[in-house]
Amino acid sequence: MSKNKTALVTGGSRGIGLGIARALAKEGIHLAINGVRDESAVTDVLDELRSYGVEVIYARGDIGSASDREEMVKLILRKFGHINYLINNAGVAPKERKDILEATEESFEYVIRTNLTGSYFLTQAIANTMIRQKNENPGFEAAIINISSISATVASVNRGEYCIAKAGISMATQLFAVRLGEFDIPVYEVRPGIIETDMTAGVKEKYDNLIANGLCVQKRWGKPEDIGSITAVLVRGQMPYATGQVIVADGGLTIGRL
Repeated sequence: MSKNKTALVTGGSRGIGLGIARALAKEGIHLAINGVRDESAVTDVLDELRSYGVEVIYARGDIGSASDREEMVKLILRKFGHINYLINNAGVAPKERKDILEATEESFEYVIRTNLTGSYFLTQAIANTMIRQKNENPGFEAAIINISSISATVASVNRGEYCIAKAGISMATQLFAVRLGEFDIPVYEVRPGIIETDMTAGVKEKYDNLIANGLCVQKRWGKPEDIGSITAVLVRGQMPYATGQVIVADGGLTIGRL
């Protein structure tokens, strides 16, 4: 890996995002970690990532806010001058899981704004910076990786807004893959299954039982480092002829079985 490659990991201070950030730091990639918490709350995480010998900055902001996205991109470009990799990972769950016959428009808008709208327009902004870099230097390496969920295709009627957002991310991956093909900027989707994070802590007992009873082919929870390992493969350029493709990391959960 070149010593001056950089990545923006949204939602990178915990959960899957932190698993990805650790994997990229081990690859020698400088990091911009995005999150909504105060920097004082993530100091230990940032210091840990710096211990791998890379530069790490904190780009605080809500990706669902246009002004926050703009300031975030400006900050990263001021610091590093370019962005090689965008990892769209930030996401929220519904504040309350409600049946789609009862779920509110407010909840729908809250989830869509971060999980879909924010990622879509952050991709637009950063894709344009990547194109400029490519025009200046055809050898500039860039890629966009969208972290979605098996909820893009697996229906959960008590969190429909989340499923719809992830399905949208899946299509956004294909759209940007097509649009950026002429610039040789691959776009990938990584589709995790049940991953052990803060977001899934509230349903741990439920899924412990389901996994023990054969929900997944591989009888364990997924870990953030599992998704980090896949992301590292992608940023290394080891899937060079596969733009627009989906890598399903669900321990075999979605394999059809009798």
